Amino acid sequence: MYRLLILIFILTGFSGYAQKLNKEDKTLLANLQTHVVFLSDDKLQGRRAGTIGEKLAAEYISGHFQRMGLKPLGTQDYFQSFTINDGRQVNQSSFLIINENHLSINKDYFPLAFSANSSLEAVPSLALSEPQMPWFWDLKELLEENKSNPHFDLSEAVMNKAVEMKDRGATAVFVYNSSSLNDNLSFDSKAKVTPLPIPVIYLTKDAVSKFLSDDEAVLDIKLKIDIGPKTREANNVIGYIDNGAKSTVVIGAHFDHLGFGEDGNSMIRDGSKQVHNGADDNSSGTAALIELARILKGSKNKNSNYLFIAFSGEELGLFGSKYFVENPTIDLSNVSFMINMDMIGRLNDASKTVTVGGYGTTPTWGELYGLTGKKKLYAGNLLFKFDSSGTGPSDHTSFYRKDIPVLFYFTGLHTDYHKPTDDHDKINYMGQMQIVKHIHNLVEAAGKSNEKLAFTKTREAQTTTSARFSVSLGIMPDYTFSGQGVRVDGVSDNKPAKKAGMQAGDIIVSLGDYRVYSVESYMKALSKFKKGDKT
Repeated sequence: MYRLLILIFILTGFSGYAQKLNKEDKTLLANLQTHVVFLSDDKLQGRRAGTIGEKLAAEYISGHFQRMGLKPLGTQDYFQSFTINDGRQVNQSSFLIINENHLSINKDYFPLAFSANSSLEAVPSLALSEPQMPWFWDLKELLEENKSNPHFDLSEAVMNKAVEMKDRGATAVFVYNSSSLNDNLSFDSKAKVTPLPIPVIYLTKDAVSKFLSDDEAVLDIKLKIDIGPKTREANNVIGYIDNGAKSTVVIGAHFDHLGFGEDGNSMIRDGSKQVHNGADDNSSGTAALIELARILKGSKNKNSNYLFIAFSGEELGLFGSKYFVENPTIDLSNVSFMINMDMIGRLNDASKTVTVGGYGTTPTWGELYGLTGKKKLYAGNLLFKFDSSGTGPSDHTSFYRKDIPVLFYFTGLHTDYHKPTDDHDKINYMGQMQIVKHIHNLVEAAGKSNEKLAFTKTREAQTTTSARFSVSLGIMPDYTFSGQGVRVDGVSDNKPAKKAGMQAGDIIVSLGDYRVYSVESYMKALSKFKKGDKT
């Protein structure tokens, strides 16, 4: 019944044009909308990688692969599990007891991100800073001295002061703020910092009023700080059509989205908890992936094998595709090319333009798009805008970095991008159908030779959609790197990093006087420079 209602909606929604469609096109059109509607439903809670919503989406995709008869080619049936490092967390074994009172984490205290893991029992005096005892430090004076300093970094100052105190004999540092100025300190779970040799604990105003009101007090303290990694498991979904051919074509699309915006990548900045359904980004590409699997499974053309991959973790920095190319379930040396579909659901009916990235990664693309007459690729009423680069802010980049020719299909950004308003009723299903038919035609045309396509290196494109600084070093960060600093995933030609001799795999730990702990602090450091500066 559900599917029948969807079909009726499609046929009535497209009215006269639908009457011109053949049976296969009507099936394709109905299936695309069915997939998009399911994948972008509120019950999937935005398909954030590593959540129950992502799991429901993965099971939906694998269910279709199974019914079509695709061979499971994950590491566990159709699934390829990988770990997302979500930063660090304060584990439940942590505690702070003062004068036999058990303090509550976050309400009364929390360790700072650079705190050491340690246990201690001590009876320190608030008024004295004795060797081999915990010390207490009020931030009031420091905050008032720097309240007009826009360059002041309180976390850095606390870290440096704690090191100094440790060198003078402190076994732990308890930090508090008796001033009316807001210090904005918290346990930063995303911070990539090397722990200090001693614990550094922040006491809230509630705790200070209870236990630190008497300067002459002696406190009986029992402390354990246990900070550990915070991770979540996500899954790629992988199905295979084995036609016994010499080479394999990879067709991919990411199926994860933003969830409720917990990872800070929503364009809504008001702090509200809203489901980001991601109908265009990227239920549209995932729906196309499922339908291409169905179409190619029934095709008489057996010149290529086909590997279909629904990637997770793309929104966090290409986690799923990067994991796959480093842990492939087929021999990548036999891959002829890779097709990636990301946000193909908002074709503009006025311009009818589809951006095709990766055009320069093999001479074959120019040859195929240059065909005329009966051999011309199916285009419907589509117009193509070509981008030569093999890199960009989506999963084809991971394959390009393995010297595999790629094509990337994209209908453009819109005002609903990374917002809760990216819903299924805004998808241009007729345009999406034409893109699927075009890709099907291109894939089969490219596979006629039954040989791998030649790879061509191209310029590097920016792999993020928003510039947060005015200068560029010319590196592509590895967003999957969980260590301290920024690991270089690629270096652009004719940019400062290339000229300085930087290479993929290098780790940036500072820019001049600015320490780099993460991609965020790297961007913050870059913002301190202007064009022409040297560092």
